[in-house]
Amino acid sequence: MKLYHESSVMVERPEIITDGNYKDFGYGFYCTNLEKQAKRWALAKRKKHVVNIYDYNEEHSLNMLEFNEMTDKWLDFVVDCRRGIKHDYDIVEGPMADDTIWNYVDDFARDNISRGAFWELS
Repeated sequence: MKLYHESSVMVERPEIITDGNYKDFGYGFYCTNLEKQAKRWALAKRKKHVVNIYDYNEEHSLNMLEFNEMTDKWLDFVVDCRRGIKHDYDIVEGPMADDTIWNYVDDFARDNISRGAFWELS
């Protein structure tokens, strides 16, 4: 399987960076299997951009969590990750919050909106 990672530099050997802002699935090395999505992220975020391409062979011994869609379990997991609560998964796969959804997740995490309001807005 081909995986794509947008960056401002070539990344020969992916590394997990464990400082900075918390992301949807916690610290990690974020990739997509959609080349078009990686190109769109790269163009939208950086003046200088590179789409790194990796060959990935599925490794069944890894601890993996997969979300096929945004659900209550997904929302709770994302909120925990953004709060810095660590998890033991090697790979987390699923939808990422876009700019609009990101704000709604943040509002939900801060108790500014209810779970029901989150789902109505998203």
